[in-house]
Amino acid sequence: MDVQTHRGNLIMNTATMAYRNLLKTIHNPDQFMDVIIQPIMFMLMFGYLFGGAISGNVKSYLPTIVPGILIQTMLSAASGSGSQIREDLDSGVFDRFKSLPMAHIAPLAGQLFADILRLVIATITSLSAGFVMGWRPASGFGWVVVSGLLAIFTGWAISWIFALLGLLAKSAASVQSFSLMIMLTLTFLSNAFIPIKTLSKTMKFIVYMNPITYVITAIRQILSTGSWTHEAWLVLLFGIGIVVVFAPLTVWAYNRNN
Repeated sequence: MDVQTHRGNLIMNTATMAYRNLLKTIHNPDQFMDVIIQPIMFMLMFGYLFGGAISGNVKSYLPTIVPGILIQTMLSAASGSGSQIREDLDSGVFDRFKSLPMAHIAPLAGQLFADILRLVIATITSLSAGFVMGWRPASGFGWVVVSGLLAIFTGWAISWIFALLGLLAKSAASVQSFSLMIMLTLTFLSNAFIPIKTLSKTMKFIVYMNPITYVITAIRQILSTGSWTHEAWLVLLFGIGIVVVFAPLTVWAYNRNN
């Protein structure tokens, strides 16, 4: 088989596996809860509970919380990769895939590309919830799309980390528990919900060491200024760096399991 034919088969096999994962998600609506219910719940809860205390009113608080909830939801959606891969491994479905005439890496690649749909839905839900509550970005619609695409790419890059976790963990339950701890730690120890200037020096140091802080800052700047900022370039490079480092590790772990 020549290189071009092999590449074509890999693309087709990956597309088939991505479609299979999309069907599995559609037939299990509970897998959409973290990308539909969660952002709406947190937007309402944080907005109406803390908006007055932090910014004086809910509307003034929305430019702060909308990017924070968006990135929190991206982390939650990305973490689904690990648990779903672990569930497939535990059920033995990956073993059955071995007997099929398909590219060896296609099941893993299909899962990660199918996750893009979850990230898109999470982005639309988060931004729409903020808009319904009264959030109006200073930038135009085009820059809202740009900020959404940057968030989706960042979430997809992080999904490689959770995929690696799913391949190394012993159970789907442990992946879900550890992923939840990671998500809560990264979001609450960042500038997702509060201004950094209100923190102590120790907490400021911790927040500035958190890479999610810079992702949220970049999204806020794009939405408020309508321009591609220095922080946005850093976030883009950060996402590329994650893929460069963790994609080979994830493939190695996948090959070891299969």
